[in-house]
Amino acid sequence: MASSAALALVALAVVLATWVSQHLVWRPYAVAKAFRRQGIRGPAYRFFVGNNEESKAMRVATADDVLDLRSHDIIRRVLPQYQAWMAAHGKVFLSWVGYRPALCVADYDMAKQILSNKTGLHGKTDPGPNIMALLGKGLVFTEGDEWARHRRVVHPAFTMDKLKMMTKTMEECAAKVIREWEARAVAAGGVAKVEVGQQFVELTADVISHTAFGSSYKEGKEVFEAQRELQYIAFSTINKVHVPGLEYIPTKTNVRRWQLNRKVRGTLMAIINERQAAAKDAKGYGNDLLGLMLEANAGKEGQKAIMSMDDIVAECKTFFFAGHDTTSHLLTWAVFLLGTHPEWQRKLREEVLRECGGVGAPLHGDALNKLKLATMVLYETLRLYGAVIMMTRTTTADMELGGIKIPKGTSTMIPIAIMHRDEEVWGADAGEFNPDRFRDGVGRAAKHPSAMLAFSVGPRACIGQDFAMLEAKATLATILRRFEFEVAPEYVHAPAEFLTLQPKCGLPVLLKLLEQ
Repeated sequence: MASSAALALVALAVVLATWVSQHLVWRPYAVAKAFRRQGIRGPAYRFFVGNNEESKAMRVATADDVLDLRSHDIIRRVLPQYQAWMAAHGKVFLSWVGYRPALCVADYDMAKQILSNKTGLHGKTDPGPNIMALLGKGLVFTEGDEWARHRRVVHPAFTMDKLKMMTKTMEECAAKVIREWEARAVAAGGVAKVEVGQQFVELTADVISHTAFGSSYKEGKEVFEAQRELQYIAFSTINKVHVPGLEYIPTKTNVRRWQLNRKVRGTLMAIINERQAAAKDAKGYGNDLLGLMLEANAGKEGQKAIMSMDDIVAECKTFFFAGHDTTSHLLTWAVFLLGTHPEWQRKLREEVLRECGGVGAPLHGDALNKLKLATMVLYETLRLYGAVIMMTRTTTADMELGGIKIPKGTSTMIPIAIMHRDEEVWGADAGEFNPDRFRDGVGRAAKHPSAMLAFSVGPRACIGQDFAMLEAKATLATILRRFEFEVAPEYVHAPAEFLTLQPKCGLPVLLKLLEQ
């Protein structure tokens, strides 16, 4: 018995040593050598941890940096390692995320090839269990036929005619927040100081709870609370080297993730079951995002549902998190930019009053779509302070990109925040706030037609971009009709990435009631 156990241990040790030699030593050496032959270099690989430690050290070194209020040079705070490596090795270089090769692609033509590819050669990178628990395996992470199936069900809910019907709900949710601000301003003699960052998080969660789940919005808010904790877990582990199998060990973090995942799934399933029961009673699925998705999923009578209930739950997770988190930060940064550029705030207020009417006039989707200046400001906000600062894909086979041979399993990293400041593409004022660059549309804002990457490009472009823009316009219109605002003196300009880009210390704003 003892000898058998000893032989098993020896065999296990041999297998482990072979795996370590192959994946942690030989492959990194071979991959780096193959790239060097093509003129592609980068920071040196370190056993097992790759460049994670030096990347972390550079982020820590700039973590306390504070920017001037008019500076939009966020790269030294959020991507200092890429700034240093690009300065040393150019726009295309090789780095290492643990023992996995990562090719930085800051070239627009190459990035467009990656994002527009329909052959499946550039697959979505496995995000790991923590981010998957947060977002679900919905449209963001599915591939091929599965992605096409999901999109067929989700797309009808995001057509513009359906979104316009949600404008009233968006306005009502914003109006509740505005009334609170008005009361505070009146009590303070006409000017109130409000930390708008957290207010926008709660507002957009309220909007997505109503527009996605309708009468079940209270249960939707429970999902919001659980997802906030899942976001914290995901961020706290994102830079750790992934070791296969560790997600199944009952650590404190894993156990909490499992608990939150069960809570989110249980809440969503209860809402879905209620809708299906109502549909059987001929009451329909409802006109909110979930109802429209369930109706599209049901298909024609007698046909099998297109997606499973687990798929529906995954899509609910996706549009619930993406639908509130990214929009809340878009609003926060838009208010920051308008609060530091009063001339643009004045232009937008005049446009809102002209196209949408004054306080009390209901907002309509058609009127919001006429807000050209607001659209320009929102796009410029997304260019300078987009929620997602990096996109990642993984090669599914040996392939060639821009004349560079890339082995299977290589991550291709597209540093959006850096590319949005590329003076060769955006002009000498790339680091400045200038919404006028979007006056002739997104495709003509820069020298490259696909330079704007905030919503991605190609077939996998964000399906919810019209929803986000409509909600942002409705909220800004509601604010601009009631207030003048400026950034409070105590604001600390220190953008930080917590999965998405947001102010490290919040955004305190002085709100001055306008005379009606």
